[in-house]
Amino acid sequence: MHELPELPFAQNALEPFLSAETFEYHHGKHHAGYVNKLNAAIDGSEFQDQSLEEIINNTRGVNQGLFNNAAQHFNHSFFWNCLSPDSQSPSESLVTKLSESFESVDAFKEAFSKQAATLFGSGWAWLVQHSDGTLAIEQYKDADTPFGTDKKPLLTLDVWEHAYYIDYKNARAEFIEKFWDYVNWAWVEEQMR
Repeated sequence: MHELPELPFAQNALEPFLSAETFEYHHGKHHAGYVNKLNAAIDGSEFQDQSLEEIINNTRGVNQGLFNNAAQHFNHSFFWNCLSPDSQSPSESLVTKLSESFESVDAFKEAFSKQAATLFGSGWAWLVQHSDGTLAIEQYKDADTPFGTDKKPLLTLDVWEHAYYIDYKNARAEFIEKFWDYVNWAWVEEQMR
């Protein structure tokens, strides 16, 4: 059975960016709900003993309900690790890598923010690494995820309304702008091939 991971920080550690109340609902209710639905759906099924990646790969485009819960479990677990209460800057090697693909870190942030802001409806903005080492920013609708594909997930931002509505109402752009002060750049670099 799959388990809800603990947050890698205290619920109030990212205030004023995100409130403890937001994490109470986003992690404690939304993410927990995906895990509970996933476990209920796989209980006694052929997926019961499969890893999360196996479930995602085996249900993508085939069993949308099960895929959605498995993918959202992965996406949220990954997202929590993309956040840090400690102010960080990307390392020199990460700056070089981002600059190779986007000209500069600032240009990367601007492009990523635009993708996050312009995603229609619910979904995720992702920084991914292709098998040739190049980086790309991609929008993923609803529960879709790069996990289980040939694209290596490096950084994500949840732009479903439940991710920011308690603190920002409908001001998605403000939420995205403040996100950059809380990025766990060490985590991003650890994910690289």
